[in-house]
Amino acid sequence: MKQRKAWAIVKEVIDEADIVIEVVDARDPLGTRNEKVERLVRESGKKLLIVMNKADLVPKKWAEEYKRKNRDVPIIFVSAREHLGTGILRREIKKLAKEIQKEENERIKVALVGYPNVGKSTIINVLKGKHAVAVAPIPGYTKGKQLIRLTKRIYLLDSPGVVPIDDFDELVIRGSFPADKIEEPVKPALKLIRRILETRKEALIEKYDIQEFEDEEQILEAIGRRKGIIRKGGEVDLEETARYFLREWQTGKFTLFGKEEKKKSKIIFDFEDILDEIEEEKLLDPRRIIWKFKEDIKPSSIKKVGFREIDEFVVGIATGFKKCDGGLKILEELTGKKTIASECFGRKWKGVVAILG
Repeated sequence: MKQRKAWAIVKEVIDEADIVIEVVDARDPLGTRNEKVERLVRESGKKLLIVMNKADLVPKKWAEEYKRKNRDVPIIFVSAREHLGTGILRREIKKLAKEIQKEENERIKVALVGYPNVGKSTIINVLKGKHAVAVAPIPGYTKGKQLIRLTKRIYLLDSPGVVPIDDFDELVIRGSFPADKIEEPVKPALKLIRRILETRKEALIEKYDIQEFEDEEQILEAIGRRKGIIRKGGEVDLEETARYFLREWQTGKFTLFGKEEKKKSKIIFDFEDILDEIEEEKLLDPRRIIWKFKEDIKPSSIKKVGFREIDEFVVGIATGFKKCDGGLKILEELTGKKTIASECFGRKWKGVVAILG
């Protein structure tokens, strides 16, 4: 009954929206994209956008390759926590809204759907920002839910559609059942191995040094031998190996991108609301930007960076550096552009606003 109700809410969200954003965990796209959701969106004739959250935990090269192989639907890689890629997300939403808007003042509604814990609520909060305004409740929609105005014509349904997990093996893989208490662990373990092979088989090589195999069961057996999970007579105990493997995955000791997950970001991506205003007013003068937003971009010891493409230029803001050259260097590295004009500000901690192209 709970799953039926959850799917009813997901369908309600899709029906109400003009643009549906499916939020996916970039570390596990096969496990967190949902074919049923994507089919429902296509059948409803609505625009679909895939947002791969937690992109700071996967290699950029892998992300680009994933986009190349999945060109049938727009895909944006973001890190809502780090405010990375959120400006690109806003621009893609505006682009899709422009494609479907029939009248100048037509209200375009955007909804987010996805599995639990993929970051839907964080993305909603990032999109809402500081200046978003709640408007009247939606007629016929779940009691108490509201629309949030993102721009003059684009509104956000302030309620994510939570996709239920209706497969036992999937529940096991996601840690809803402790590996040690699973009576038949081999099937979900093989499913997990199959997913890893399709997403990033190098993870198995890095973790277990498995170079040659014919199928998933051979991989599971090789893991058992490597870890010494052997029965009397020299045979691998596949059930105990499966429990071990699932436990490693559930506890985060084994991930697709283990090395990347250990990285700690030294820079906070910020200034999205300010860049929204800069883009809207097309401000391309560093001095005017500093004068208008001096209280909001005051430097501190925390490094903060934000940038936005406006026409053929990029406006960048970087604060929290001992020297302004450090901020400019970071902006040029992140954007791949060269500084055309810049202005430094701040005393002990410096900030810089730059126009790049």
